[in-house]
Amino acid sequence: MDVVEFARVRLGFEADERQAEVLRSKANRGILNCSRQWGKSTVTAAKAVHRAYTQPKSLVLVASVCLRQSGEFLRKAEEMIGLLGIRPRRDGYNELSLLLPNGSRIIALPGDEANIRGFSKASLVIIDEAARVSDGMYRALRPMLAVGKGDLWLISTPWGRSGFFYDEWAHGGDVWTRWSVKATECARIPPEFLEEERRSMGTCFQREYMCEFIDSGAGVFDRDLIEAAIDRFIKPLRFK
Repeated sequence: MDVVEFARVRLGFEADERQAEVLRSKANRGILNCSRQWGKSTVTAAKAVHRAYTQPKSLVLVASVCLRQSGEFLRKAEEMIGLLGIRPRRDGYNELSLLLPNGSRIIALPGDEANIRGFSKASLVIIDEAARVSDGMYRALRPMLAVGKGDLWLISTPWGRSGFFYDEWAHGGDVWTRWSVKATECARIPPEFLEEERRSMGTCFQREYMCEFIDSGAGVFDRDLIEAAIDRFIKPLRFK
């Protein structure tokens, strides 16, 4: 069954046009830079459940800024698995985990990179609210994909122009497939609500709803000025 049809018929999730693109994508590296309340976590939870259900013994890892956040993602996945007529068990090793009868596991990870090491052959790694996750966490997760040649997906509303989420979005090259969906493109968010938010939130509105990377203002120089001043072809001087 087509994955979009699977999500609709088996999981009760009616994907819109852009969400259907994400579900059907076979990208090995994907980035969702999307508005609040677009459904980033829901669509990737459906993607995770489809992977675990259709590929036996798959390992799906979900990371976020804290265990509560990744646990919320896992709750959505558990509800979807219940609609498949499956009552998943814990895997016996991890605090927040789902074990399917076919041997696949979906595991929610804590936000501390020192406590996530040891996993290998991951089929799919999802980093939720990736703009808030530390670079150290990102570096600790990537090697888990090496042996199994697994997929890596970053999903988030943007934050400042720093950190791995911004760097991969802006400078990650063609290895990444990117989606950006503004709140004004989402029919589920009423225009009158967005107008109220625009008046109330100021520049934060551009970040939370319009997918723009906005510096916090704490730095001395704007990130664009710094990047424009860098010539990557000039070798730095090295003093003995």
